[in-house]
Amino acid sequence: MDIEIKFCGLTRVEDAHAAGALGASFVGAIFAGGPRQLTPERAAEVLDGAGEAVQRVGVFAAADPPFIAHVARTARLDIAQLHGDPTADDVRTVRDQAGVRVWAVIRVAVGGERNSGHDVWKRIEALEDAADGIVLDAYVPGQLGGTGVAFDWSTAARSARRPRTRLVVAGGLNPVNVGAAIAALRPNVVDVSSGVERERGVKDHERMRAFVAAVRHSEGRE
Repeated sequence: MDIEIKFCGLTRVEDAHAAGALGASFVGAIFAGGPRQLTPERAAEVLDGAGEAVQRVGVFAAADPPFIAHVARTARLDIAQLHGDPTADDVRTVRDQAGVRVWAVIRVAVGGERNSGHDVWKRIEALEDAADGIVLDAYVPGQLGGTGVAFDWSTAARSARRPRTRLVVAGGLNPVNVGAAIAALRPNVVDVSSGVERERGVKDHERMRAFVAAVRHSEGRE
């Protein structure tokens, strides 16, 4: 299985260019607050650096369709990634109003406090027919993503069946551990942000290269 790569939390044109040059399928910009947040205008400039062949993802804190539609037009997004525990109705409304595909995020417990076991399965079941992708990310109280914290991939694989739609794995991935995440969950897409940074919002191109090499090694391609 060919695994696609998403570099997220981009803030610089040169980092988006590196992502495109390394063969990433997706590049992401943050519109959900935090140190990596961009304006829609700046996001358009940054994501342009990846090239036309790379799909553009906007990360949003909640389903606010008019805002997402505005950002999608301005930043020329292909996909809206919805955090904030979206419902199937949220997903459909955003797709209809913004005219983009929608990935729905399910945050998985790190320490057992939220969305563990059967809860993850129920959320996948509720969202998989509405969403164009299901993103599994680590649940960290008060934060939506980009935390560098990983959930237990093996437990998630045992507890929750694979969604019928595209499976994206995020949360604490880096060049060292991405192979283990792939072996446990066999995702369609792996999504990295802080795991290839040298500081918040600034990607380390050597770490980006190492991440890609680790993904390809897990596929047996290197």
